[in-house]
Amino acid sequence: MAIFKPFKAFRPQASLSQAVASKPYDVLDSSEAKDEAEGNPHSFLRVIKPEIELSEETDPYSDEVYEKGRENFLKLCQDGVFMQDAAPSYYLYRLTMNGRSQAGLVGCCEYQEYYDGRIKKHELTRTVKENDRVRHVECLNANAEPVFFSYRGVSGINEFVDHALEGIPVCDFVAADGVRHELWTISEAGDVALLEKAFLSVPDLYVADGHHRTAAAARVGQKRKDSNPGHRGDEEYNFFMTVLFPDDQLEIFDYNRVVKDLNGLSPDDFLAALSADFDITPAEQPCPRPSGLRQFSLYVDGSWHELRAKTPAVPSGSPIGDLDVTLLSEKVLGPILGITDLRNDNRIDFVGGIRGLEELERRVDSGEMAAAFALFPVSMDQLLSIADAGEIMPPKTTWFEPKLRSGLFVHDLE
Repeated sequence: MAIFKPFKAFRPQASLSQAVASKPYDVLDSSEAKDEAEGNPHSFLRVIKPEIELSEETDPYSDEVYEKGRENFLKLCQDGVFMQDAAPSYYLYRLTMNGRSQAGLVGCCEYQEYYDGRIKKHELTRTVKENDRVRHVECLNANAEPVFFSYRGVSGINEFVDHALEGIPVCDFVAADGVRHELWTISEAGDVALLEKAFLSVPDLYVADGHHRTAAAARVGQKRKDSNPGHRGDEEYNFFMTVLFPDDQLEIFDYNRVVKDLNGLSPDDFLAALSADFDITPAEQPCPRPSGLRQFSLYVDGSWHELRAKTPAVPSGSPIGDLDVTLLSEKVLGPILGITDLRNDNRIDFVGGIRGLEELERRVDSGEMAAAFALFPVSMDQLLSIADAGEIMPPKTTWFEPKLRSGLFVHDLE
């Protein structure tokens, strides 16, 4: 049973939505965010990455940073850039990239369902990043950015959404990266009640992107519950802002690996070591993408090679064991390259597929890296199976596109 409720969102005026909307806080570093917000006083980056308005020497985790974010948001509200809706509503958010669309419903989930395991995760979180988002939520007294969730599609909800998409959006713009963002409000009492009831039949929700924000929201909710002797369970702090997409609309991109050295091996010796577990053929075209599971593309010493695992795919009984990232770690990264701790070993880095395989070539040709591996993307079925099994994916396994824009709606915890 998924608790999914409407809320009174703070939203920018339609005419200012494109100026306000920004990339998520964790997609840009501080320098990139400062450049992107330059000359745009309405950019939501000033709320979610407020260090861009402070000196470069400022500790990004100092009280001054979080207070600046709250100050900037309050100013946007005072200046009339943001307005709060009068009635609790759901919102329909459609993103279109390269001709493919995905439409999700915006509302609020109950934090207790995260602790109860009905909101399922597939990644571990880092305490320092969790703490950062906890402090941001507490100081702002709001969820500034929604979390990206998925669920196994339900025909009745799909039909409702398809019908709602026929209406005129209240917000419609194409961002600088070419992605189109459209927003509809769902505030009629009957429609709101229908959706709230419909989600009660959805057994589980899945964190697609935003594990740190989810964990932080749950911690804030629990903390406020514990400090409120009159806690009832319906206070706004019990809920946090999410966008829910049916699983069949989502696309996971590849998440590729680059390594700094070959662990003392020459390129020829490295290829020879790989040949124990892989059939290796020179690539016939530049930047070849793997066409299926248990296939990899390798770029080393200025050339691309195609790798196919010699051992046929045999279900291991563990969804994690069946992942290509696991095969790569067990057959290549660990035994040949000596890389066993993907979270902390600085000899490996990760490149989202949205950057293209040309980025892998660039980083190797520059001398920064010695080799690059391109992987076949994880499927949504694999992700859901891993979450259902209570297992955790290796780091940097999934990359979702398009990314949600921040600043289109804010959830006030009061």
